[in-house]
Amino acid sequence: MARDSAYPPFEADYAPDDRELILKMLDENRHDPDMAKRIRDRATRFIDGMKNTKHTTGLEEFMQEYSLSTKEGLALMVLAEALLRVPDAKTQDRLIEEKLSAGDWDDEDEEEDDHDDSWLLMAASWGIGMSANIVRPREKPGAVLHGMVKRLGVPVIRQGTRQAMHYLGRHFVLGQTIKEALKRAEKQRREGFWFSFDMLGEGARTQKDAERYLESYSNALDAIGEQSKSFDSELPSRPGLSVKLSALHPRYEARNRDEVMRDLVPKVIELAKRAKEYQLNLTIDAEEADRLELSLDVFRAVAEDPGFDDWMGLGLAVQAYQKRAPEVVDWVAGLAKALDRKFMVRLVKGAYWDTEIKRAQERGLEDFPVFTRKAATDLCYLDCARRLLDARPHIFPQFATHNAVTLAAIFEIAGDKKGYEFQRLHGMGESLYDLEIKLEGVPARIYAPVGGYKDLLAYLVRRMLENTANSSFVSQIADPHITREALLVSPQEHVAATIAGAGDGRHPLIRRPLNLYSDRQNSAGMEFGHKPVLDHVAKVTADFTPPSQPIAAIINGRQERGDDKTAPLVNPTTGEEFGSMLISSPETVDKAVKAARAAFQTWGRTEAEDRALYLNRYADILEQNMDRFFSLCAVEAGKTIDDAVAEVREAADFCRYYALQAEKQMGGRIELEGPTGQRDGWQLEPRGIFACISPWNFPLAIFVGQVTAALAAGNTVVAKPAEQTPYIAHVAVELMKQAGFPDGVCNLVLGEGETGKALVEHEDINGVCFTGSTATARAINRALAAKDGPIIPLIAETGGINALVVDSTALPEQVADDVVTSAFQSSGQRCSALRILYLQDDVADGMLEMIIGAAEARRFGDPADPKTDIGPVIDQEALDNLQAHAEKMEKQGRLVWKGKTPAGLNGTFMAPHIFELDALDGLKTEAFGPILHVVRWKNDQLDKVLDAVNATGYGLTFGIHSRIDGIADYVLPRVKAGNIYVNRNIIGAIVGVQPFGGAGLSGTGPKAGGPNYLQRFCEEKAVSVNTAAAGGNASLIALAN
Repeated sequence: MARDSAYPPFEADYAPDDRELILKMLDENRHDPDMAKRIRDRATRFIDGMKNTKHTTGLEEFMQEYSLSTKEGLALMVLAEALLRVPDAKTQDRLIEEKLSAGDWDDEDEEEDDHDDSWLLMAASWGIGMSANIVRPREKPGAVLHGMVKRLGVPVIRQGTRQAMHYLGRHFVLGQTIKEALKRAEKQRREGFWFSFDMLGEGARTQKDAERYLESYSNALDAIGEQSKSFDSELPSRPGLSVKLSALHPRYEARNRDEVMRDLVPKVIELAKRAKEYQLNLTIDAEEADRLELSLDVFRAVAEDPGFDDWMGLGLAVQAYQKRAPEVVDWVAGLAKALDRKFMVRLVKGAYWDTEIKRAQERGLEDFPVFTRKAATDLCYLDCARRLLDARPHIFPQFATHNAVTLAAIFEIAGDKKGYEFQRLHGMGESLYDLEIKLEGVPARIYAPVGGYKDLLAYLVRRMLENTANSSFVSQIADPHITREALLVSPQEHVAATIAGAGDGRHPLIRRPLNLYSDRQNSAGMEFGHKPVLDHVAKVTADFTPPSQPIAAIINGRQERGDDKTAPLVNPTTGEEFGSMLISSPETVDKAVKAARAAFQTWGRTEAEDRALYLNRYADILEQNMDRFFSLCAVEAGKTIDDAVAEVREAADFCRYYALQAEKQMGGRIELEGPTGQRDGWQLEPRGIFACISPWNFPLAIFVGQVTAALAAGNTVVAKPAEQTPYIAHVAVELMKQAGFPDGVCNLVLGEGETGKALVEHEDINGVCFTGSTATARAINRALAAKDGPIIPLIAETGGINALVVDSTALPEQVADDVVTSAFQSSGQRCSALRILYLQDDVADGMLEMIIGAAEARRFGDPADPKTDIGPVIDQEALDNLQAHAEKMEKQGRLVWKGKTPAGLNGTFMAPHIFELDALDGLKTEAFGPILHVVRWKNDQLDKVLDAVNATGYGLTFGIHSRIDGIADYVLPRVKAGNIYVNRNIIGAIVGVQPFGGAGLSGTGPKAGGPNYLQRFCEEKAVSVNTAAAGGNASLIALAN
């Protein structure tokens, strides 16, 4: 048939308003009293039947016993997530000891158990409880404990706990291989259940991962297809397979759409052809919200292949917690109609809710792409179900739920028992679905995960999280304290209560991203997963306007053009000049200082709350000019789009945070307690004129951070940006005029080291704020010390030889993500960037292989291209230094990987390098670029590792990846680092959340973006007034008897 390839791509508001959406759904999903009663009656039968059913496995009791609201449940979750992947016995034992000592696994004080003695609960509790009793450190050093360990031995403890994890794993996963899963599924298939198999695994981090997953899917289709040849059935009743698109491409992201469509779509089409050949169904799984539009593009491309015209097995999973779910359902139904095809659509509640909330907050989005209340998700589920059932001529709906009320409602909405199915997860919902088949007879399919124990870890934890959450129906029905009436409340009733009056339908404890902080506004970011945003960013980034004349110093709000010496402005991506600057002479520097001195007479007496108004207004203006900074940061600083967004956001955060701190700390005299008859107080006052000298690696964020801290404290400023990036600073100062800052409050001088030297040595400077190299900080410190007159404070933030220690409990995929981000984002040109990676030798080979594969998947090239991950280094001098360091490391260590330099670009590109060293001794100075050094360590060498890190003399950032809390607790007081990160990357400190700065060779402190920072820009004054000086203490004498 002719193919209508003009069907439009999916478009919808990324994060619509909750209240408007809920009101619309309520209006469109009202049930008349008779229908509501039928739903309630049917749900009652289900609930009563479930409560009266003796479970054969005891999963619900197990989850109820060890819910994540208990310390035992939390310990169990960590054990389940980490234990089975740890190869060395010593680390296993430490993990088991820590987690099991946290709980009471066999509470003998309970008068009577509330749970059934099911085999799962008994077996797992016995395995965990026995081990916990033996290793519980609170009972040491008793002779009984010593005797039990001696008698049974640590291996028995270890084996008992691992066995408990295996019980859990077998209960959630149908088989370690597809053949084992098919064999286990046979009994239930004969009982009438259909099956959909899911090959477990994380999203691909490397191309090798993607190839392995593709082979796994292909082999699974062959195995399922061969077995099902003997089945006397047709679609939709035949078995199927779910595929995770992010497992088939290591960079499955919206910004890589062209590459994904070119490379991934043919692979999915081949899988679909194989599924069609066997008459199986193939469902594309749902992923995170920022991948939704890309997933639908892939689905459409596959669906439009004319080879599938006579096959109804292509399917898509839709998540009802996403606010766009109803539009997705309508779009898929429209596509099916346009192609005259029939698709399967699996409707689920959603599996990444907590991740979506955190991600939206971190990215500073306007709103969440998901609902914040479960009741709203339940209502959206019913809304989507109604739409799917209405589209049955072209859609075969598959309703995945363990909620009896949802199940009952769908029966009534459907109106008959044809053309749809229900689905449950393997190991869950057995009692409900046994009743459903017996009472109603609608087809039911089991979604069956398949994979080895290492692959099941993340899945297992996700199931535990979902099933022990207080709002989960599975958790609630297993709770004897929750009544049937409470379970029967409909989503409509729940949701209507949340929007009654002025209610907005949101959860009151989950703040919108921009309202994340209670006392200030969060900076606004961008969502590149939304195509209109990505298209806009690509357009404005390419639209760069160079300065029409040489940029010059700005004094009293006007450019100072009296200088005649110039220096070029160079694009590090191309090596081409795009403008020039007038280098500020000593005379120009003097004019700037005098302008600042004159402005200080007024600005220094301006109330803190008024200064805060200027800063908050400036933050808004910076955000409004984000588009402009995209191209500026790309052309002048070689920054990628991600880094450019982060620059603007951090600058805005600095403005708002320092405005808040100024109001808190400088809003008036703080009264202090003392004896009666006197009034004592403390206050902060501005120092005068600050020289702010900022670096090229954060040409906007650090420049603005230094300047706004000084201004917030009531000082005036002469700022000198790095000679490589003056244009960005120039624009930032011009924008201050729009915010209304008085002339002379912030003055800008331009130039190289000589300009900075003239500024630092000027006699009227009252303080210096500097970010840059340790050598330059020392030179400034000496210059200030040599000056006659008052001692002048120096606030310096310099570099670091930053380390990350990884033990064998760490999740490899998470380590790979965090290492590549920490070492290579911003081309490694961050003070906080990772320089030394310590890998426990038991897992080092596999970890390093994944890290290299993840690094190879990063795109290296033009930073103005939204697809680029790694851009150039700043200039030729930086490139020469890095190349010299790499040559030195090749002699001292072993080069294990080197990235490919992009062809066709003439700029200063340094390919990422990874070297393996025997020890840290060979690294004495910071290599400021994309070079990572790896050292292996044994699990008894942690103290040696920390000693080596501390011996560098630097102390900026440090990271630890471990599931053993005790390791992090041990490291914290021993490592000399200003910022320590646990189980995450070590870059990207957030203003007011992770105050940033180090000690030793890494800086003087206090921390930028922290509560003590403004105080260094101030002088302290204590005032004591003798209120009894007039002849007596009137207030004391006047006290009533």
